[in-house]
Amino acid sequence: MTDVGGDADPRRRVPRTDAALADGRLASAIDRLGRDSVKIAVRRAQQRVRSEGLEPHLLVDLVLQALPPRASSLRPVLNATGAVLHTNLGRAALSGAALDALVAAAGPVDIEFDLATGRRAARGRGTLAALRTALPDAGDVLVVGNGAAALLLAVTALCPRRTPEVIWSRGELVEIGDGFRLSDLVAATGARPREVGSTNRTCLDDYRAAIGSRTGCVLKVHPSNFTVTGFTSQVPVRDLAGLGPPLVVDVGSGLLSPDALLPDEPDLTTALRAGADVVTGSADKLMGGPQAGIVGGRADLLARMRRHPLARALRVDKLTLAALEATLTGPPAPTFAALHQGERVLLVRAQQLAARLARGGLHAEAVPSEGVVGGGGAPGLRLPGWAVALPTDLAAPLRRGEPAVVGRVEGGRLLLDLRAVGPEQDGALAAAVLAAGGLPVES
Repeated sequence: MTDVGGDADPRRRVPRTDAALADGRLASAIDRLGRDSVKIAVRRAQQRVRSEGLEPHLLVDLVLQALPPRASSLRPVLNATGAVLHTNLGRAALSGAALDALVAAAGPVDIEFDLATGRRAARGRGTLAALRTALPDAGDVLVVGNGAAALLLAVTALCPRRTPEVIWSRGELVEIGDGFRLSDLVAATGARPREVGSTNRTCLDDYRAAIGSRTGCVLKVHPSNFTVTGFTSQVPVRDLAGLGPPLVVDVGSGLLSPDALLPDEPDLTTALRAGADVVTGSADKLMGGPQAGIVGGRADLLARMRRHPLARALRVDKLTLAALEATLTGPPAPTFAALHQGERVLLVRAQQLAARLARGGLHAEAVPSEGVVGGGGAPGLRLPGWAVALPTDLAAPLRRGEPAVVGRVEGGRLLLDLRAVGPEQDGALAAAVLAAGGLPVES
């Protein structure tokens, strides 16, 4: 006999979308994520209640469980790979000073406005002043979207149609990640790369023989992601500086000045002092800042670049300017700290973390680990350090956790290298590992 006095099908008692959205428990989520995102989560939860036969009163709980912690799909990651500048993880971690500057610049700021006079002012003047201080040998400086943009603008401005040739050693025709070749970038400007020398050896006479009336510039690129050993030779900047055409040196890693830890890594200051007319590099590598392209050099050549129409298309926004200025003027960036962490300090941290995990019920031990600079910096350089070795079956749940943890699988073990993990993150790392192993987290 059918019960006509009530509805026995719980699917018909699932709260309507508008009723669920009006539930006070979702108010903060709507403020944080937006009504549309929460609405989508409500509809998915409704479908789940209907299809799985769940109790309708659980709807809002299901929505709250499914909602992401933030509006962006990007997830924070603890970089335990041992690569300090991991391109797939966003390269340089910003300093606290840079993060504060980002927040301050999120609203209206005086990026092109003089608060004293009430008139328009030069864009990013504080950032450019900080960069001039960091590169005192540069006649002027410029900031663009990334390192490739810096090289693109330099070649475009210095190689017009009447002098389209770029003289370039074959040993420096670099290909970086995802099949991106710098020679294709230069060709896209309308300039014509003219290769000189051979893969392993290029001499000064090779450059001299190639220079002519159609030469726009001489380009020297640091092969930042590979090394060639054996019977090799390349021409130093100081010898190329006297050839006549403007000399553009792409340092790549953005190292501002020499670092004893990286003896073979070129830097912008040394290149300028050796006679480079224009130097370019990335701010989000060894400089430890946000993604940006750094340009420094002769004032007259920088003026040509600044006046070029392409400069407008490649300019950076207020957030980049704010973070870059704070990186240049503030305390050492996390990249510097990670690179210069002492091996003994890393050992103590690894032992403490392994002991904490062992107390929680996991097999963990501190083991030696070799880190790398990463991000196209100091190829071949190994950074002795320490890691915590764990079973490999923890790799996937660690990547899915909050925060996500990415290590490296090596020799049948999951290694969590601590070099690029800040000491203040050790507690979060331990909690993430225990949670990935399904174990209670220490309070």
